[in-house]
Amino acid sequence: MRVYALTLAYNGKNYCGWQVQKNGVSVQKTVQNAIEKVFGESIDLCGCSRTDSGVHANGYVCHFKTEKFIDPQRLPLALNTELPRDICVKQADLMDEEFHARYSAKGKEYVYLVWNSRIRNPFTEGLAWQYPFEINVEEANLLAKKFVGKKDFCSFMSAGSKITDTVREVFDFKVERDGETVKFTVSADGFLYNMVRIMVGTVLKALNGNLCVDNVIDAKSRSAAGPTAPPEGLYLNRVFY
Repeated sequence: MRVYALTLAYNGKNYCGWQVQKNGVSVQKTVQNAIEKVFGESIDLCGCSRTDSGVHANGYVCHFKTEKFIDPQRLPLALNTELPRDICVKQADLMDEEFHARYSAKGKEYVYLVWNSRIRNPFTEGLAWQYPFEINVEEANLLAKKFVGKKDFCSFMSAGSKITDTVREVFDFKVERDGETVKFTVSADGFLYNMVRIMVGTVLKALNGNLCVDNVIDAKSRSAAGPTAPPEGLYLNRVFY
């Protein structure tokens, strides 16, 4: 049995998220349909994680198993002919039989993009969060560093989540500006539901002096943190194996 890993980029605006759902078009089902056309058989496609409705990816990894062989160098071109233009297979690799897109992952990196202007940009619509208040990047970086390390991130998990182990290790969290675009980049060994979006919302609220990040972390309560940033700015950027 051969195991193929695919690295995808996709614009999530028109999808209900990665995972197959009854009442919406998912990225998973769209990619699976393309694979089944190319290979001529039913397959089970497994992704590295869920992404919510409207969330994007630069380097999403998924895998499937098959007895058939197609040259991994040719496979992206073959699949891309069957995919809509808002989803692209960037790379295909043959992996060991033990490889699993989710369970073999050692960590992930997310990017969150903010269009930091009072004037909207039609070219970032649905691809970045328009935030009208000035972001001091130097101060934001100082706040971001408070998240780095192995901590209980219970305050940064959506209310109602059933996960009980909320300890994660954040490897790095930085904030950069390029003109009116502000980019938050965070990497960790794992993430709780909506963790990155809540972290971004908390940093921005803390910049206004309305809360203390250290107190939010110590509180271990979602109600202590800032708002959840909207989905359109979030990108799964890389998966570490």
